[in-house]
Amino acid sequence: MACTCSHEPAPQKPNSKFRTALWIALVINLAMFFVELIGGAYAHSSALWADSLDFFGDAVNYGISLAVLGASLYWRATVALLKGLTMALFGFVVIGKSAYAYIQGIPPEAITMGAIGILALIANVVAAVVLYAFRDGDSNMQSVWLCSRNDAIGNVAVILAAVGVFGTGSLLPDIIVAVIMATLGLTGGYQVIKKALQERKDNKPVLTT
Repeated sequence: MACTCSHEPAPQKPNSKFRTALWIALVINLAMFFVELIGGAYAHSSALWADSLDFFGDAVNYGISLAVLGASLYWRATVALLKGLTMALFGFVVIGKSAYAYIQGIPPEAITMGAIGILALIANVVAAVVLYAFRDGDSNMQSVWLCSRNDAIGNVAVILAAVGVFGTGSLLPDIIVAVIMATLGLTGGYQVIKKALQERKDNKPVLTT
């Protein structure tokens, strides 16, 4: 009788500290998604709108990461691959939104934009500090760390853009920041995808008869 046996490495025991860190990051990102979604619409800011979508995507990714903590490296890498593709897709979406905002030509409300940017920065620094210890883990852990790191960098840029908008009355600083955030999404997604593909290749289940 033929049998199908998997010789995949045994699933990793869930890391309780990483699980706790993920829950903290999940709550922070979900809360900031609503704050920036409403604030971005009110302030007519492409950068805040883009950052709100990033917060939502991160919250979903943290939830997925929690779900696969006890899975084998192959399946954790598979989830990381999907997350990397999502990060890259986000980058392309933001570029499209920025082009649309530029055509519309409506400058954002700088005070609201700056205040929400500062709040988002504080939230992301907390999440990044919590997740910092896991930055050199597998592709799944790495993708989680990159999400928080990119968000913190993006928030600094949002604050600088708010200052630029306030000083010039132009929407260009907002557009420039949105493009920077898109670039972070594309480069971060590439890093995660590259590592995840290698881990899937190295840990692919072997079926025997």
